[in-house]
Amino acid sequence: MTKLNVLIVDDSAFMRKLISNFLQEDSRIEVVGTARNGIDALNKIKILNPDVVTLDVEMPEMNGIEALKRIMSEVPRPVVMLSSTTKEGAENTLLAIQHGAVDFIQKPSGPISIDLHLIKNEIVTKVLNAGRVNIALLKKPLKIQETITSRFVDYSKIELESNRSIKKIVCMGTSTGGPRALQQVLTEFPRNYPLPIVIVQHMPAGFTKSLANRLNSLCEITVKEAENGEFLKPGTAYIAPGGYHMKIKKIGTSFAVNIDESEITNGHRPSVDVLFESLSEIKGIQKISVIMTGMGTDGTYGLKKLKETGQAVSIAESQDTSIVFGMPKSAIETHLVDRVESLEDIASTILSLT
Repeated sequence: MTKLNVLIVDDSAFMRKLISNFLQEDSRIEVVGTARNGIDALNKIKILNPDVVTLDVEMPEMNGIEALKRIMSEVPRPVVMLSSTTKEGAENTLLAIQHGAVDFIQKPSGPISIDLHLIKNEIVTKVLNAGRVNIALLKKPLKIQETITSRFVDYSKIELESNRSIKKIVCMGTSTGGPRALQQVLTEFPRNYPLPIVIVQHMPAGFTKSLANRLNSLCEITVKEAENGEFLKPGTAYIAPGGYHMKIKKIGTSFAVNIDESEITNGHRPSVDVLFESLSEIKGIQKISVIMTGMGTDGTYGLKKLKETGQAVSIAESQDTSIVFGMPKSAIETHLVDRVESLEDIASTILSLT
């Protein structure tokens, strides 16, 4: 089997050595070189032609964000970012994903993390996963419909305020490539969309709030990180907080968010399966489920539970537009998916089912 050639970019010699050692321990990976900053990285990529690049965000001369922009424009290939856990680090990470990074890894204790061994498996897994992504899609600009509200019936605020009884809930699951996919879909919902939207995006604690804030600044609907105990409102998208499961419970005629730290499911917390299964237990309400880009099978079990109720319509993202066709493929293989749609058509499909 051909090995995955990796270039490691970090301004710390110590970090370059640690990451190299971790990756080299896996027989499927070959570290072909290291670079100390963005300028050095661009030169090394042109010479060594690695399959995947790990790129530190905070570096002198040319930082990771600037280097990423240049890489994606001049020598595009999968890039995995390494970021600090600070609020600024989270915002820079989302900026990196916006500019084409495949995924990111949190350094556990700042730019120079002597405890990096704690996330050794995550580093190896994410680098291997990056080698499987569709790089052509990461380079492709998002096709966001500026005129979405004129193409669909808008919903009056008066109607929303008087219609307190929620009849349908939209539920979404995404992982690798998800922030980009969510931006494409959520920006196409009109201002007064009459349904609540609940979302699991695989991300660690500290990052989902920045993601929600960013999406909220771009969307006509409200996008927020979900809070324990809050009631679902129409025209609002709730993103499960990183590190916590999100479940939806019926209280009287309303629906409330339940956040907890119960057992990790299918390798994830938050888990799409947990969200979907909680919705499957609520009778008398329609669900529109959506599974988009991501590695693995999270969401497939939950989809089966939703379909057992007979009150769910399911949409999966097509292979043509998935950055990683893992989660959608697993869902499609159940033969329970009603619609397989390209990313650009998912919002209009949801709107047609609303």
